[in-house]
Amino acid sequence: MGEVVQVKERRNSIRFDKAIPVYLAGDEGMTRGIARNISDGGMFIETREPYRLGARVKVTFVSPDTTTEITMVGEVRYQCFLSYGSSGEGENQLRGMGLRFVEVAEKDAGLAASAARQGEPARVRVLH
Repeated sequence: MGEVVQVKERRNSIRFDKAIPVYLAGDEGMTRGIARNISDGGMFIETREPYRLGARVKVTFVSPDTTTEITMVGEVRYQCFLSYGSSGEGENQLRGMGLRFVEVAEKDAGLAASAARQGEPARVRVLH
């Protein structure tokens, strides 16, 4: 029998693996993407043109649980360019970037702080 090797999990937070549309804004312009593998520390975003490593990016998305708009500021930690499947029509590509959250955007931070002082949950602009 082979030796059993235990691998330590680096991630300390729970992952939410659902596709959520996001809007991205930074020094390199604005674009859209699909967020996946979301945690309280960051997220992976599929996008045609990932931002450069180290770039600060505002990510705006609608919470699937509360339907409130949330804007976070993230830093690009890695980029991903994958090509998989057979060549020709069966070939698929994935482009994206991993973001680490560094702060809540100003408009959301102010609302959260105000609500915390009043002992209420934060309310952010609701999209219809």
